[in-house]
Amino acid sequence: MNLSLDVLTATTPPPKNLLGNETSGCLFMALRPLITICGTTGVGKSKLAIELALALSQNLGHRDHGYQGARIINADAMQVYAGMDIITNKVPVAEQSGIEHLLMGFKQPGEQYIVTQWVQDAMQAIDDTHRRNQVPIVVGGTSYWIQHLVFPNRLVSMGENTANGKHTRGATVPCGKLTASLASLPRELADLFATLPEKAPSATMNPELALSLHSLLSALDPHIAERWHWKDTRKVLRNLIILKDTGRLPSEIFFDQSQLDVQPRYQTLCFWLYANPDILKPRLDARVDQMVQQGLLDEIRTLKDARPSTPDPLIGGQSDLVDSDLEDHADYTLGIYQSIGYKEFHQYLSHPGHSEEIFLDALQNMKAATRKYAKRQIMWIRNKLLPAIDSVKVSCKSNNTSPVAIAYLLDATEPSTWESSVRGPAQSITQNFLEGKELMNPIELSDTAREILGRVRQSKK
Repeated sequence: MNLSLDVLTATTPPPKNLLGNETSGCLFMALRPLITICGTTGVGKSKLAIELALALSQNLGHRDHGYQGARIINADAMQVYAGMDIITNKVPVAEQSGIEHLLMGFKQPGEQYIVTQWVQDAMQAIDDTHRRNQVPIVVGGTSYWIQHLVFPNRLVSMGENTANGKHTRGATVPCGKLTASLASLPRELADLFATLPEKAPSATMNPELALSLHSLLSALDPHIAERWHWKDTRKVLRNLIILKDTGRLPSEIFFDQSQLDVQPRYQTLCFWLYANPDILKPRLDARVDQMVQQGLLDEIRTLKDARPSTPDPLIGGQSDLVDSDLEDHADYTLGIYQSIGYKEFHQYLSHPGHSEEIFLDALQNMKAATRKYAKRQIMWIRNKLLPAIDSVKVSCKSNNTSPVAIAYLLDATEPSTWESSVRGPAQSITQNFLEGKELMNPIELSDTAREILGRVRQSKK
């Protein structure tokens, strides 16, 4: 790789030199390094993470940077759950090459685990990794989590109103606009606001309450309500709690946050593993077929059989329904039950005697859901994560300081060129990043990077 191209400097301190300073709002020399790997499902994110970790453990050429190996931190919202390795696409232990994997398989299937919790857990894991003179590699398809880990103060904290993991209502005085909206609420919605539920109801089992919560949010903050479907009760309730605890409209809070010049928590090197969607599609379809062959349906049966009767993790609360009713009222919004495949095959497995045609329909639905998810993953990276990283570079450039976050697109379209298109460039960039050497301009890494990153930057002008 030719490093004489247009370059950007990213200065990363060796582990024994932590004294730093602040220049024109851009932190450098004081920030510890973080490597993140994002991308769609099925492009090889975990494979690259393990390869980089192994290279760091085996010197990565010189080891002038002083770090002694790496640990991998999971950033996949479904892989935090224990068991069910097929449906969540966990890397088998035998293929982890002895690299320690953190925040993986430590939550129970029906347990709710949200971004604020993960960010705190990930920060602790990163701090512990740095104390060991190792490099943290955060990898996963939930780019939303990665973005909120790297860029602080983008999530409304509930810390001051949370005790022992249980939310407690605050008594915040509402702003003038909110006071007027509250005064005009119908009695039933005003009563609902005064007694918000502790947990989000199941839209399937309690549609009246779900609709009422969305109606309440629409009446108080229509802009934020437009973002969420009424069935997404967790997001709806979350915004109502923010509104009640802060006395401000969530839409105004999020707008104010978007205007802040937020700097990363870490000296961040981000790799986006990209594959041409048209070429990736048959690979994703084949991956689903392979999951079925490996025992996907048995895992889904195990999930169904493991759920307790009261309260039911599929339902989200108390229920007097008989078993046959429960099968037809599954809630796919809790814990591991959100995994692609569970919803698609649930009905097929709930009623013995289904035909081959119904099985094939379920299979095709899972493939379609997987492709749709991959598309959403790309949209988040292009429209949210990359612009956030680019804004840091622009801010630092205007202040003549070094960027503390930089992203590279690695072309993983063709598995046959993995070594030259993905692994080789990633290892070279990682070494230079950790040693504080000049980094080439990301847009010059490949023709694909030039096309895709150029398109992203052009769309933001």
